Amino acid sequence: MASKPDPVDALLKSGPRRTQLPEPAERARLRTGYGLTQAEIAEALDVTRTTVAGWEAGRSEPQGATRAAYAKLLNGIAAQLAAAAEAPAARHLPTSAPEAADASAVPGTPAGEQASGSRNTTDRAMGDAANVSAPHRPAAERATGPNRPAAPRRTMSPGRQPAPASSPSPDARFVNGPLAVLDGDGSAYARGGLVLDCPARDIPSLVDWTLAEANLGAARLHRNGRDADPLVVLTDSAAARFGLPAELTDRRTLRLPEDHKVVKQISKAGWRLTRRGFGPWVRIYRPVQGGRRQCVQLAILPWGALDSRAWGSADQLQPAALAQVLGTYASRVITPCGSAAVAGLELMTALRPPTRAVSDEASGGWTSGPVPGSLTHPVDPAPPEAPDEHPVVAALYPRGHVRTHDEVLDEEAFDWFRDPQLLTDGECVKSFAVGIDVNTAFLAAANRLIVGLGEPVHVTTPVFDKKVPGCWLVDLSGIALDPRLPSPFTPHGSPPTGPAWYATPTVAYAAELISTRGLDARIQPTEAYVRPEAGPYLDPWYKVLAEAYKETMADLGVGSGMAEDDFLTAMEGHKQSDPGPVAVLSAIKATVKGGIGKLRERPQGAKYRSGEPWSALARPTWRPDIRAAVISTARVNMHRKMVKLATAADLFPIAVLSDCAVYLSDGPSPLDFLPHTSDGRPLPGGFRLGVSPGMVKHEGTQDLMWAVKMLDQGHNPARHIKGTDAAADGE
Repeated sequence: MASKPDPVDALLKSGPRRTQLPEPAERARLRTGYGLTQAEIAEALDVTRTTVAGWEAGRSEPQGATRAAYAKLLNGIAAQLAAAAEAPAARHLPTSAPEAADASAVPGTPAGEQASGSRNTTDRAMGDAANVSAPHRPAAERATGPNRPAAPRRTMSPGRQPAPASSPSPDARFVNGPLAVLDGDGSAYARGGLVLDCPARDIPSLVDWTLAEANLGAARLHRNGRDADPLVVLTDSAAARFGLPAELTDRRTLRLPEDHKVVKQISKAGWRLTRRGFGPWVRIYRPVQGGRRQCVQLAILPWGALDSRAWGSADQLQPAALAQVLGTYASRVITPCGSAAVAGLELMTALRPPTRAVSDEASGGWTSGPVPGSLTHPVDPAPPEAPDEHPVVAALYPRGHVRTHDEVLDEEAFDWFRDPQLLTDGECVKSFAVGIDVNTAFLAAANRLIVGLGEPVHVTTPVFDKKVPGCWLVDLSGIALDPRLPSPFTPHGSPPTGPAWYATPTVAYAAELISTRGLDARIQPTEAYVRPEAGPYLDPWYKVLAEAYKETMADLGVGSGMAEDDFLTAMEGHKQSDPGPVAVLSAIKATVKGGIGKLRERPQGAKYRSGEPWSALARPTWRPDIRAAVISTARVNMHRKMVKLATAADLFPIAVLSDCAVYLSDGPSPLDFLPHTSDGRPLPGGFRLGVSPGMVKHEGTQDLMWAVKMLDQGHNPARHIKGTDAAADGE
């Protein structure tokens, strides 16, 4: 009789059932040793950068096919590094390296400085070689030299050291992180409790120290992008140490005068300032030499570099705590480089740079070429998309002309409230008005949104195609909806009265309503400006910011997958916890909203005259059509959910403002009116409580009579449902 096989032996013979991975620290070592960034790993595996950071920090593990692909990549890297160590061979870059591709095109005086406020143009002025970068090299090869000195370091005592935030493993070149907060005694506080000794006594010496010794900066987010410039934040005492005034006397330009001693010191030392001068955010640079970029950012706290609307009271934190806050934002989003709006726009470009290095067969060297899927050059808007000040509008209409709906695209967020005469008897016996707010509504709208990448093409009598981004002149006034709902076609919620210009998402939703509700109407555009070259340009931007938002909410005790009751309880006090994550969360929200708004930046300054071009127009990312598509999608998403509640549960809002909707309820909680299925799940297609972008949270509750009074007085209850005007800001 055969003996029974040993079950343990059987398990061992079957081999490992789960793909084995190196330890987290080894994963980071292999990546940096091979010269890859976390963003490049993330792109190859179709995950987010913060996900890769989690794998390398040991906070999470990849699963399934992703795990197998990650293991294959790491094993391949390990094999190549081992082979290189056994048989070292000199590796020579092309004589015309990609980093220097455009160096000859950069004259002594930066041509790109004509566009102040334009990050891309300014970067070219600083010798960014059109955002191209060198082929991947191991970290050791990228070092600036074996004799490069390092800044003296010390670590804060355990009692002073803030809790480390999640972050990518350090690049060998940027071991001290992306930034430092400098105090008046020469202590430069970096992340994780690290303190560097900075001996500089003037701004040029500070710049030299930052580039030569501080080891500050951050690796590029895209293989064709560039590394982030190091940031040094100056506290009040540090600003005084360098001879800077406590406040800027020129409140109009917000910059030091050209004859200030600090500006003269910078010029005398051979450094330059960008066109925005020496203000709250400063860029100090030298033109590129030998393909090497030399640039340092400064943020001056006493001059309001950290706007309280985005960063709350972060500028009141102690230097070590502020370094932790800014470092966390930098690791999850991008190194701060100006206002939150500027950071939002810069993140788009960093994730989808306009150009890349391509081989030039004629010269045998390298040149710049476009990156597929990116915005590669500035384009004029279609006339309906252009704001009133734009030269395109000035060329078509006389000065002072007020454009009508059939001449201008008006895609804005909702600001609507119901006529109090339309309140039903059933609604008037409710006790409360309850507001619900969509988490980062504009960010959710950007997810998988197809937008135009190139110039608009004018078409007459077109056939509408929901897959083609653009704007369409069409009459949607024949689509009748319940008057207790806002019209989805106008920001004010009143039905349109005739032909008007609409972005593709709005017209597509009109076609959807006609189809699903059996309406007697047709979509017949008479004119359109379409963009045949299109793609999901904002997808990487969405992924980074959505992950950053959720990770920061988790820091505040609000995680994904929570029961609805638990979620509401956690949200009640999440902003009363650690002020650091609260500041990061506020900045992330401002980055979303500001970045979308910056796509249609208007002219600024008292000297501007309508009809003249302004500096922002020189950016490839000045794209009012993309802004319109995002806002249109957010408004349509909101309306679709409201229609679902009206159809399935006879629930109608009394007010909507941007991403906040107010409903009347028997109880004070969203759970008292939001419908659920028979098994207790949220109504499919309706509003769903949760932390992810596109889900909703409790915005505020007031009593019924308060809401009725607001309606009677012609005020929007959604604007004040919190007891403040917070809802007006949106997200």
